[in-house]
Amino acid sequence: MDKFLQHISHAFSTPLTNPVLVFTIILTIILVSPIILRPIKVPGIIGFILFGVLFGPHGLNWLAKIDKATLQGSGVDAIDLFSTIGLLYIMFIAGLELDMNEFKKTKNKSLLFGFLTFIIPISIGFPVCYYFLNYELLPSVLIASMFATHTLVSYPIVNSYGISKNEAVAITIGGTILTDTAVLIILAILTGAAQGEINQQFWVTLGVSFALFLFIMFGVIPRIAKWFFQKIESEKTAHYIFVLAVVFFAAFLAEIAGLEPIIGAFVAGLALNKLIPHSSALMNRIEFIGNAIFIPFFLISVGMIVDVSVLTKGPMALIIAGTLTLVAVTGKFLAATATKLVFKYSKNQRNLIFGLSNAHAAATLAIIMVGYDKEIIDENVLNGTIVLILITCIIASIVTENASRRIVMEGHQDDEHVEHVPEHEEQILIPIANLASMEPILDFATLIKSKKSHHPLNILSVVADNEQAELNLANARKNLDNMARYASGSETEVELLTTIDFNIASGIGRTSKELFADCLILGWPSATSFIEKIVGEKTESILNRTDANLFMCRLDKSFVSHKSIVIFVPPLAESEVGFEYWLEKILKLGQELSLPLRFVCDSRTQGALQELPLMSKTSVPHGFENYEDWDNIYGLAAFNTVDALLVFVSSRYGEVSYRDSLDGLAKRIGRYFKNQNLLLIFPSRRENQHIDDYEDVQTAPIFRKISREIGNMFNKEK
Repeated sequence: MDKFLQHISHAFSTPLTNPVLVFTIILTIILVSPIILRPIKVPGIIGFILFGVLFGPHGLNWLAKIDKATLQGSGVDAIDLFSTIGLLYIMFIAGLELDMNEFKKTKNKSLLFGFLTFIIPISIGFPVCYYFLNYELLPSVLIASMFATHTLVSYPIVNSYGISKNEAVAITIGGTILTDTAVLIILAILTGAAQGEINQQFWVTLGVSFALFLFIMFGVIPRIAKWFFQKIESEKTAHYIFVLAVVFFAAFLAEIAGLEPIIGAFVAGLALNKLIPHSSALMNRIEFIGNAIFIPFFLISVGMIVDVSVLTKGPMALIIAGTLTLVAVTGKFLAATATKLVFKYSKNQRNLIFGLSNAHAAATLAIIMVGYDKEIIDENVLNGTIVLILITCIIASIVTENASRRIVMEGHQDDEHVEHVPEHEEQILIPIANLASMEPILDFATLIKSKKSHHPLNILSVVADNEQAELNLANARKNLDNMARYASGSETEVELLTTIDFNIASGIGRTSKELFADCLILGWPSATSFIEKIVGEKTESILNRTDANLFMCRLDKSFVSHKSIVIFVPPLAESEVGFEYWLEKILKLGQELSLPLRFVCDSRTQGALQELPLMSKTSVPHGFENYEDWDNIYGLAAFNTVDALLVFVSSRYGEVSYRDSLDGLAKRIGRYFKNQNLLLIFPSRRENQHIDDYEDVQTAPIFRKISREIGNMFNKEK
């Protein structure tokens, strides 16, 4: 017994030395971190770093670098190996996902913006580091060059607002390629200088080796890759292994050439950029494996190095952190302002450029880690950089969202942003949850379904994948048969679908994508358990996993009890992708039920509604009532009548018309309007194309609530 206890005590003594246990803890962090931090919307890139700080040597001391030489005679550090792969992976994806076509369109303007966003932060940063913070020449140049980098953290926001084709966005993307490349070249020179004197031989060697490296990467590798992808077309696994081999070969080649491995990984991404489509299965594999394992490992290892206690030891650490952040933000703002003046952009376009280029994340972290490993910079700068990353990511997301919203309000959305669903191709999916409420939902679906569509209504039952799956599947099919019999009464054609999945929301999301569903019709959300509140409620999960229009129904009363339909439309709803689709369905519902429509909206949305050909052609009686205070949802009760069917238009989090007052709308209106039929509509959105899942920033509620005030610092209403 004593031996057993001693064995257990040794296994769990800190820092943990068992590689299997360490790996288990790190995987648990990767799994749990997004779940715990999702409710407060902490950016993923910061979340993993924070957990690294918590469990690292300067925190609970559970994790430390394991020199396996003491265990198995090998000199390889397990955490180091995975974090190095993660660092290279970040730079590879950064090069792979840059839009080279957009860069070509605006290359001249991109060149100028790239120069400005590179030179201005460096021009400010170097004297501040050298004279104010009293760093030596090499550290000052490295820190100043770090200010010049940026990561397109807030690009998903621009994409969701439908303004990704705006010229200001295009030149920012092009500038990213140029400034990051220039900084990586400076990094190569600095690391060479740190190892010895810079002389004529150094420059000749660097020039020749760099030219040879570029020739191999852009002249040889793309041709080999193209040949490989054509000849081994069916072997999808081989494609991924080949890409991985290219990344590490490029990193090794860069090291041989006297450059940093991260330069090699970045160039590998640029070299393979045209050969790997952004929406391909290969790209999905690259992002999935990187985002699931390698990149989180790197971010956690960064946290393990951070010593938060340094910030409390004296004012100098806080001064450095504050100064780095201030210089980073100021430099990027001045670069955006200079670009505005040169190209005569609007104030909103200037803020869009600033928002997109202000976030310091992947490239910044990569450069600062190289500098720390080479002992060019100290831990004060490392810790200050982590603070800088957190603050700039939050500012970037807030400013980008405000600027995007204002550009949309000016009417500058991409033409293809509005969705047009051909009526004969319409697919409607109805997931079964509560059989008792399914009949009125089926009636509702029959009323709004296009008569021109040759597709049946798809009724889905998702069965949990457990030991009773087969029994539950049989019961589900029996329930579906009951629905089919009911549908046959109105001569409605239905397709019965069953699927097994560990997660109901996942099953619905997967089936929706397989069907290319245009619309999902769900019952009203029921009370949630404590676990669901932490992990994410089913309805919220379904919203996150689907891009289609979603109608949520509470239809306890007969349709004949209604005398009107009141539709509450929030500001900017007309800019959503699915705007025309849900409007067409509501007009169809009014026509089927012979009920007048009353739209409650602000003056801008009313104008957009009245201009639509859809509204001018309809025979359904309709009117408008003005409401401007959309931060007060309960004020809408003034427009309610007891015999009205109430329709609330909402939005998925992060979309154009989303606002804080729409949080938890289903629960709030469900409690407030207890005895009325309710519809809650979430318009469709374009599929989010994130640069990197761990760079996707969604501001926390407290920051969203002050975002208007911060936005007003850069935008003042006339």
